[in-house]
Amino acid sequence: MLLWSAPAAMTPPEPLRREEVLELLRTRWQASYDLQLVQRRGRLYLHMMWGYLEQQSFPLTPEAYADHLEELVGSLNGLGVASQVRHWLQTTSDRPRLGKALSLPLELPAGRASEFLL
Repeated sequence: MLLWSAPAAMTPPEPLRREEVLELLRTRWQASYDLQLVQRRGRLYLHMMWGYLEQQSFPLTPEAYADHLEELVGSLNGLGVASQVRHWLQTTSDRPRLGKALSLPLELPAGRASEFLL
């Protein structure tokens, strides 16, 4: 019996999970960096900030950081950019430095940008 399967282009990418993002951050940079969605000049960016959970001066508790990361991952999945973010976190060779965040310009699927950008 032959089962039909959707072509790879039609298969939606696997959504990001908070645990996956946290593991990528800790494995690659040994730190739980703060991630932020930033809108600038009609574009949306994911910023990896220089502050991280393991810093004594980091303003969030571990629980608040987990909640923030969960909300962020939900937004990234809703925007349809999970595979872009996953690839960037796996391949970027830079790391944030004090006062200088890493920035990923997000390529939103057609029609999605108007839902999130004013």
